[in-house]
Amino acid sequence: MSEHPELREDQRIRTGVDRVDAVVVDVEGLADRPVEEHVAVFERAHEQLRRALDAQPVTPPVPQHLRPS
Repeated sequence: MSEHPELREDQRIRTGVDRVDAVVVDVEGLADRPVEEHVAVFERAHEQLRRALDAQPVTPPVPQHLRPS
């Protein structure tokens, strides 16, 4: 059993960016995993976050009523 009580959904950190949120979920899962596995999870998290930061931002389309005529 974990030293820390399970977080409620409203207490979890979520960014709204799917790629980043997936990394957060992986890191949250470390509490119940052996310490020997933590380094690999953090290294993978670091790589995934770097890729997310380096990715081209997705620009949402401009609604028709806001486009220049």
